[in-house]
Amino acid sequence: MKIKLLILFLFSFYISSNAQATPQDTLQHVNNRVMQADSSAQEEEGDEESTEEVEDKKDDKPAKFRYRFSTDGTVTSGNVSRALIQFATSLDWNLHKTFKLSSSPSYIYGNQNKVSAERETFADLRASFLYEKRFYYLAFTSFERSNLRKINNRFVGAGGFGLKLVQKKTVYLSVTNVLLYEKTDFVINEKFPDRNLWRNSTRLFGEYTFDKGKMSLSHTLYVQPSITEKNFRWNGNLILRYQVSKNVSFRSMMENSYESVVVPGRKNNDFRWTFGVMLEGKK
Repeated sequence: MKIKLLILFLFSFYISSNAQATPQDTLQHVNNRVMQADSSAQEEEGDEESTEEVEDKKDDKPAKFRYRFSTDGTVTSGNVSRALIQFATSLDWNLHKTFKLSSSPSYIYGNQNKVSAERETFADLRASFLYEKRFYYLAFTSFERSNLRKINNRFVGAGGFGLKLVQKKTVYLSVTNVLLYEKTDFVINEKFPDRNLWRNSTRLFGEYTFDKGKMSLSHTLYVQPSITEKNFRWNGNLILRYQVSKNVSFRSMMENSYESVVVPGRKNNDFRWTFGVMLEGKK
């Protein structure tokens, strides 16, 4: 009963905050930058085992394929007409007990006052080696295109290692560190030159389950300084998920992102709080 009241309270707060207290910068297209699945901030996700996967190890035939589809967004009308819809997918293929492939493609559509805002596309492919061990290795590549951030294309390639700090039935905590190469082609090249740089990316990930696995809380924090020029990023999120059936869950996500170097007319820091639905399964 307490869980249901908590979800109802969060949903009511979300509706009222959008209807009565819309942040001023969401009324201006130039400042309303949605935090896309940034290739330099999302590339490491999915290369580890969650608390759910730890339980699967007890089965005679653990799942070899996993999927998660989620969607969320907002729609407003009146003085400001705004539509924002996000689609995200998470796929895992356990090809061998020492090798796994993962991918997290996503697409964001945004329209404000009949003007195209977001058309954000992200695709990646990640490989994890010795992923069942406490110390494992990972490599990945990704592609990104952003209408909102005026990015024609961004390519990323990286490799590094991960360490599982805690791996229990209800608690999972890990840290990864990779060396990352990033090449970005911006639309306004004459005013904002393209970037070719190297970064060091450190991520801290944690997941905790409650109420016999029906509710989970996860957090991710990235720290990504450039090692070849003055360019710094950090990104963090907090996700609350409540399972209503075997394959369907409600979720709420808070995200914050900071970039020291942004296209003129954009802010360095962005915050977003969304609600949505998740469909998941395994074979």
